[in-house]
Amino acid sequence: MTSASSNPLLTLNYEPALEALGGDYFDEVEAAEFPQHILRFRNDQLLPKLGLDPKDVTDDHFIEAFGKFQGHPRPFLALRYHGYQFGVYNPSLGDGRGFLYGQVRGTDGELYDFGTKGSGRTPYSRGGDGRLTLKGGLREVLAAEALHQMGVRTSRCLSMIETGDSLWRGDEPSPTRSSVMIRFNRSHIRFGTFERLHYFGRKDLITKLLDHVIEYYYPALQGETDRYALFYAELVKRVAELAAQWMAAGFCHAVLNTDNMSITGESFDYGPFAFIPTYNLEFTAAYFDYYGRYSYGNQPDICRLNLEMLQQPLSAVIDVADMEAGLAHFDEHYLLSYKQLMLNKLGLNQVAIPELDELVMLTIQLLQDSQVGYHAFFSELTELFSVKWRQDINSILSDSDVLLSVGKSEVLGNWRALYHRGLINLSAKEIENIPQIMARCNPKTVLLRPQIEAIWEPISQEDNWEPFYALLKRIQLGD
Repeated sequence: MTSASSNPLLTLNYEPALEALGGDYFDEVEAAEFPQHILRFRNDQLLPKLGLDPKDVTDDHFIEAFGKFQGHPRPFLALRYHGYQFGVYNPSLGDGRGFLYGQVRGTDGELYDFGTKGSGRTPYSRGGDGRLTLKGGLREVLAAEALHQMGVRTSRCLSMIETGDSLWRGDEPSPTRSSVMIRFNRSHIRFGTFERLHYFGRKDLITKLLDHVIEYYYPALQGETDRYALFYAELVKRVAELAAQWMAAGFCHAVLNTDNMSITGESFDYGPFAFIPTYNLEFTAAYFDYYGRYSYGNQPDICRLNLEMLQQPLSAVIDVADMEAGLAHFDEHYLLSYKQLMLNKLGLNQVAIPELDELVMLTIQLLQDSQVGYHAFFSELTELFSVKWRQDINSILSDSDVLLSVGKSEVLGNWRALYHRGLINLSAKEIENIPQIMARCNPKTVLLRPQIEAIWEPISQEDNWEPFYALLKRIQLGD
């Protein structure tokens, strides 16, 4: 084992940004000790963002820093927060199986958090063991990489280490294997962080935290006299765009409680997520979401509701009328972003025809009525696209296996007509760019549940990780 002084993951310039706010926002904790340390995933794509060459970072470096938790120069901080869980306020939350490991400035000048998941008990574990199942860690690695590849603003995983504990869970065959993960994202400050401070009536701490958030994550607003109102308006825009990204990606987060909403408008914390197999607004990913509160189709409204509930703690600092004015633009931001994302999936970037809104609506209607595979439709559109479609409307998806079951229909005919209109309004150069736009927005590999189970089975039965690494490689390459 190398010494901490020679481990590049430990000699990064860790900044005490959140730590400097003081102990009102966190508890200092210790990491659990694990009986085993097997590095199952390391994200070499992220290391250059930290100024590190992957060749200079060994597997032992990852294990020392993020499995044995040795040699770290700063304290580990379990963050305090509350939250509305399925609409019910819960004041007994906080980092229960993780902590803020450290904060590092990226080569882009932005501040990033390293946060653990599965690192042991904290004061907020509420009787839990503070551990993460290996399957849970594996699912989050895959979800984060898939969403990143699809252009969703998301946290990512820096590493996942199998830890050798046997865990008992009600939703997995038990005993099951354990892991500890490092999550890499902009900030672990949540809507619920502010809600907790409101619960205790601490306007002073809300103001202090809000100034911190603006300084580090909305720096363009510093110096503005109305920076607080501008912050909220910008957060509304970011969250609306995030909801649009989920919807276009066919992704159902499943647990959009306010403690799972980031103050930077970033997607994170992937538990019972799922990608929709077909377009179904009522699709619900979490087995315990009995009434479909967090269904696929409800996600934009839930995000808007969570922003509205955030007004309560922020009203100690920001005028409610200013926040209402910011929130009033949520639908506008969402629809603009969603329309553009869906047009990109069709290979169309900026096409100046008035029927574009109708084309997006017809695409959704076609997917909903036919119940063809949501991702298969766009993948086949990408694979079959031909410049001939511009000359011959009847050739558009004429060889489609996905649409064979649909046959001739009025919706399909209208969709072809509008799509053809979009194509003939493009220049020859823009037509040439369509395959690249589609390939970027419509990856061939999508994490439907059967695929995840198919790569978990050889791991659980034979400790065979090759299917996992093969799937991960296809995702990261966009294949």
